[in-house]
Amino acid sequence: MKLVDLHPAEGARKNRKRVGRGIGSGHGKTSCRGHKGDKARGRTKVGFEGGQTPLYRRLPQTRGFKNRFRKSYAVVNIGRLERFDAGTVVTPELLLETGVISDVLAGVRILGDGELTKSLTIRAHHFSKGAEDKIKAAGGAPEVL
Repeated sequence: MKLVDLHPAEGARKNRKRVGRGIGSGHGKTSCRGHKGDKARGRTKVGFEGGQTPLYRRLPQTRGFKNRFRKSYAVVNIGRLERFDAGTVVTPELLLETGVISDVLAGVRILGDGELTKSLTIRAHHFSKGAEDKIKAAGGAPEVL
């Protein structure tokens, strides 16, 4: 096989429609654009809807700022950890298995709402000050991952 023998498969390449080449071609004079108007003459603006109020003006304005880099944490209150037996090591994986959280997201954050009476070792990505105090008061240990 030589370089000159290479060619595309039959029907793979199609000649473009050559418009504006006289009336005999069937695509002459107006070149398939019809008579007058912006579509015949030039290019309409992006988003132009023929004079109808465009979509970007029909929708309400969104105000403010949305941080693209914000981290969302799976939030768990201390009271929800009362279900575990004393001495249990509570990890994000265990919280997922038991259905306390549905997704770990950017990490697990333990907050201090509720009471904790059992001694638990809790491993999470963040603890509030109140949660940390309650865990220590119950004889447990908060461990930051």
